[in-house]
Amino acid sequence: MPEIVFDCCVVSNFALADALDVLEGLYEKRAFITGFVAAEVLRGIQAGHERLEAVPRAVRAGWLRETGLKAGQEKRLFESLSRSLGLGEASSIAAAKTRGFMFASDDRVARAEAAALGVPLTGTLGILAKAVRAGGCEIAAADGYLARMIEAGFFSPVLSIRELVSSQRAK
Repeated sequence: MPEIVFDCCVVSNFALADALDVLEGLYEKRAFITGFVAAEVLRGIQAGHERLEAVPRAVRAGWLRETGLKAGQEKRLFESLSRSLGLGEASSIAAAKTRGFMFASDDRVARAEAAALGVPLTGTLGILAKAVRAGGCEIAAADGYLARMIEAGFFSPVLSIRELVSSQRAK
């Protein structure tokens, strides 16, 4: 299974829903955030979103790793992407593209940029559905996490992970 780099929205959704353990279970030692995403999380903590403190704790615990951008192609791609994206998304896509990682984002524009570059994608809903399919999370628990994410401001086109798991099994 490939490494994965999370943008701020996805990692924040899981932190705000007290569900970082889902990410740890699926991606332990293969999960990354960039320094720019870490800075965005810090701004959220400073704005009073205390549950986001789980993100730096996960970095300190070592299962979620913070990474800087590498010189050369990665930084050049970041600079190009940062013209149309936020720094967190741009840095995450640059790292994913040059290192062969998957990119986790719910941002439509960031996903389109990543797809154009051939970067494998997932998002909050895909990760929750994967956790259910892998047996690491019951549907009821995933739906509870999704409800908390929505309550915290996440826009979701579905209200139940069951909708995704059922539709994917039918394919």
